[in-house]
Amino acid sequence: MTDLPTPDIRARIDALLGARTVEHQPTEGGYSPAARWRVRTAGGERAFVKMPRNEHSLRAIRTESGVLQTLADRGLDFAPRFIAFEDDPVQPLLVIEDLGDARWPPPWDEALVDRVRDTLARMHDTPTTLAPFSEVHAGEDGGWRDVADDPAPFLALGLASREWLEASLPALIDAEAHAELDGESLTHFDVRSDNLCLADRGVVLIDWNFACAGNPKLDLGCWLPSLQMEGGPAPESLLAGEPEVAAWVSGFFAARAGLPVIPSAPSVRDVQIAQLRTALPWGARALGLPVPDGPALSRSGRRRRDNGSG
Repeated sequence: MTDLPTPDIRARIDALLGARTVEHQPTEGGYSPAARWRVRTAGGERAFVKMPRNEHSLRAIRTESGVLQTLADRGLDFAPRFIAFEDDPVQPLLVIEDLGDARWPPPWDEALVDRVRDTLARMHDTPTTLAPFSEVHAGEDGGWRDVADDPAPFLALGLASREWLEASLPALIDAEAHAELDGESLTHFDVRSDNLCLADRGVVLIDWNFACAGNPKLDLGCWLPSLQMEGGPAPESLLAGEPEVAAWVSGFFAARAGLPVIPSAPSVRDVQIAQLRTALPWGARALGLPVPDGPALSRSGRRRRDNGSG
């Protein structure tokens, strides 16, 4: 939805910024139905505003606000600058730095990949008091186990045969069960090209509502299927010798990509399918399994494009 903010919402934004806004540009894209506006004040200052449209985006924006305030207190420049947050039972407003004029990949080149890797390494070297992965992402520890319980949605994608799945599941389930999820590192757990950009000060990550204390290798591994999908290197070229991570990541997408479309976020399944097309062969290679050759494995998936900073 690309509606302009109503007069009362504009008044709330003006109060948060302490200035009258004269431009309210809706931004397209995004998985959740949150409203997003790039705004400009009469004095020329810019900001980015988020407002939820359903219960899911309401929880996400509240969570992200808390994370961004924590990061702002520590002066961490790989997150957008936090400006203001006004809570509300239905329509809280989060105001952050506008990054719409930054460079948003793809395309990727080696230098940009290296800069993202360096930023992730710096983030992962940052201790955090955020809740652990097992608490923030409770129930996300067994993708391949879920596929074993109900293989029909995965098999309907046409990415692998039933014979391949039955032969490979024991190794995949065992490997993902041994993946280390919790850790002491600051982890983002939603690293993708539409959630990062290259600003003047360096790489900046947006959409922090999944952030937690977790395993940095798993956080890195979650980015790599989408990177390859967009023309980047194969996952193992950046994260070698981590079969548990490869199994967990491929299982995450395998358990979700074939599920029914989410009405409030219809593009999610398309992106999950596209990432599974690179994550699935990676998981097989990492565990020394035959690489599946389903008829749909090489087809292109659609990805969403966001026109703004979150």
